[in-house]
Amino acid sequence: MNKVLLLLGGNVGNVDETFYKSKLRITNLIGEIKVESSIYESAAWGVELQQNFLNQVIECNTKLSPVEILTNCLAIEIEFGRTRLQKWHARTLDIDILYFNDEIIDSENLKIPHPYIQERKFTLIPLVEKWASLLHPRFLKPQSQLLDECNDNLWVNKR
Repeated sequence: MNKVLLLLGGNVGNVDETFYKSKLRITNLIGEIKVESSIYESAAWGVELQQNFLNQVIECNTKLSPVEILTNCLAIEIEFGRTRLQKWHARTLDIDILYFNDEIIDSENLKIPHPYIQERKFTLIPLVEKWASLLHPRFLKPQSQLLDECNDNLWVNKR
């Protein structure tokens, strides 16, 4: 059984409801959710002049490959109204693959660990809540150390 950590994010519509319903779809299409962080609200990152985001990290057990997980994540995003008009813009649902076991994957369409983990407090804070000692396989540092070293100055609040 594989372990995958996913980051849910969104800032359009009823995000709480979207998270709830999308987690049901994740369970059906990817695997059983074993651990969930709290939901966090944060200022938008990347393109800052937009509504605040909600984010949550979940851990799933899965029999799927990383490519199959990506395919299913993209399908779930579309099912919940995701449109990709501009990078880092408003969205109903975003599902990022943060980690897959302790593997490093660097292909054109899939990069694991997610390449921005260490740059985003909205990702690191929920990771530290439940997976503080999890080592980043490229940097060989725990999530707690990545958070301590993160230069992101945007606010992140637990809901």
